[in-house]
This record gives sequence, C-alpha cells and structure tokens, in this order.
Amino acid sequence: MTIIEEAFVPSPRDNDGGPLLEVRDLHVEFHTREGVVKAVNGVNYNVAAGETLAVLGESGSGKSVTAQAIMGILDMPPAKIPQGEIRFRGQDMLTMSADERRKIRGQRIAMIFQDALSSLNPVLSVGYQLGEMFRVHQGMSKKDAKAKAIELMDRVKIPAAAARVNDYPHQFSGGMRQRIMIAMALALEPELIIADEPTTALDVTVQAQVMDLLAELQREYNMGLILITHDLGVVADVADKIAVMYAGRIVETAPVHELYKRPAHPYTRGLLDSIPRLDQKGQELYAIKGLPPNLLRIPTGCAFNPRCPKAQDICRTDIPALLPVTEQDGGELPGRASACHFWKETLHG
Repeated sequence: MTIIEEAFVPSPRDNDGGPLLEVRDLHVEFHTREGVVKAVNGVNYNVAAGETLAVLGESGSGKSVTAQAIMGILDMPPAKIPQGEIRFRGQDMLTMSADERRKIRGQRIAMIFQDALSSLNPVLSVGYQLGEMFRVHQGMSKKDAKAKAIELMDRVKIPAAAARVNDYPHQFSGGMRQRIMIAMALALEPELIIADEPTTALDVTVQAQVMDLLAELQREYNMGLILITHDLGVVADVADKIAVMYAGRIVETAPVHELYKRPAHPYTRGLLDSIPRLDQKGQELYAIKGLPPNLLRIPTGCAFNPRCPKAQDICRTDIPALLPVTEQDGGELPGRASACHFWKETLHG
C-alpha cells in the first residue's frame, strides 16, 4: 500500500470491502491562448457505498473540475486529462468507450448542479424533464414517465406534486428547484451522487432542509455521496470524511469531526478560523490573506506558501507530499493526512 492509499482507507460500510469510486493521481489541464491551466494536479480520493465525502476549498481549487472529470462532462478540448484513473466499481472510466460511460452516467452516477435555475430547461415543464430520465433510459411511455415524475416530486417533499408537475422551473422557489434537481439525480436510483454546491444561494433554513433531505435519501438508498462545497458549516453534520483542496491538490484529509477539532494544515486552519462564531461577537472576522493562485502560474513549492503564516524556505522550493499524520507519541490517526512540511506545528500546536 502506498503512502497516498494509506490516507484513503475503504469504509467498513462498503460490503464488498472495496470503494465504490476511486480517483487516483488525476490531472486535468485546460489549454488556452494564455497557456496551460493546471486545474487538477494529482488528486486522490475514494468513496464507499453509504459514505459521504465532503470536498472543501475556495473557488478555483479544482473541486468542480474533478467532479466534471468523474462525470465525463468536461469539454475536451480545451480540457485534457493527461494522466490518472477514475475507477467505478473497479473499472477505469477513462478507458471506457463513450457508450459504456453513458450507461454509467445518470443511471449509476448522478450529479446535482449548483445553479438549479440554469440547469433546468426554462421552456419545458419540470414533469417533462423528470420523466425524460425514464423515457430515455427505460423506454417508458409518456404517461408512465409522468406518473414516475409525480412520485419523485412527492419523494423529495414538493407539496401538491400532482398539481405542480406541469409547472415550469421559474414557477418554483430556489429551494423547490433544488429539490427537483435532487429528484432528477435520484430518478434511476444511482449508486453515487455528486452534489456540487447544492445549497448555493439558498437561505440558511432552506440549506438545512436540502441537506437533511439528501442525508435521508442517502440512508434510504445506501448511496455514496460526494458533497462539493466551500462552506464548512454545511458539512459538519452530514459528512463522514473531508478532503480539503487548494490549487488543484488535496492538502488535507480527515474524518469530519477530527478535522474540525484539530486541523493539520495551515490552509484548513485558516478556513476554520474564518467561520463566524457566536463567542466572538464584535471581533473582526479572520480572513486568509491574499488570493488563491493563478493556475497558469502556480507558485513553486507549496502553492499555499505566499499566504501561509508558517511558510519557511523549504515551503518555497519543495512540494509537500500528502502524508499520514500521527499523534505526538507516534500513534496512528486513521484516515488523516496532510500535505504540509510543518503539519506537526499546526496539529499539535
């Protein structure tokens, strides 16, 4: 077992002992007139059945590009995947034919996009769009597909589903449109759902309702869930483990509660310190200095070094590997890893 693999142990809830999805050394580039944008630089993670992995990071960290690569919906060109593996149930999706991958997409892996209004077709009723999954993939009649659409709308708790099945996206609130997107993702009962910023632009109460609904449906269907977000508050109660991304790399992994209690990377510490707290009323809100790097010109060494309060000379020259972290006495911390030369100071400081 390699160093990286030790940081991503299979979940005991996966009955066959292996992960549902494995992403290994994934690289994604975009070839532009200005140069090569290195959006994803060697990402590794896995997800088991019934497990939730939260992928955190600022905008531009590579979270969504990784998800799009998994789904096979990147525009190629300008995108290119020069190396890596995306294994679903042991099969590398990057080596599959387009037809083989199409059979997996939607039926076995589904995605919930962050902007429900732009993801739904404004000139087609929501019932028609939900029913399309059944018409295309299962050959259902329009009548039966409509009945299934109503059933799905009921399942995601849209009031008066039978009366609203012929309504258009603009006739629903933001929270209801996101529920329709969840229903669309669930239509064919996939084994894995990727939720890309599913609560963006929703108020706090609706955010909680959407996350509770996702968690409930996940338990019911024993689905794997990849939750992509920049909001640490959203994942606290739903994720099993967290992968923190920065400049296209994973810089820390940990079980969710361990990461909140004791982060092992200065970037993660900065994200946690940026969360408003009730016991700090009246104090200035902390913010990580500087901006995320331009992916055309990623800094040498650790990409976070220009913003890091702990950066030293080695941070400016050597890229830190994602290595397991331990207690001060050397005791194992399962599932924990950090890509920082000085993780001990952050974890044990």
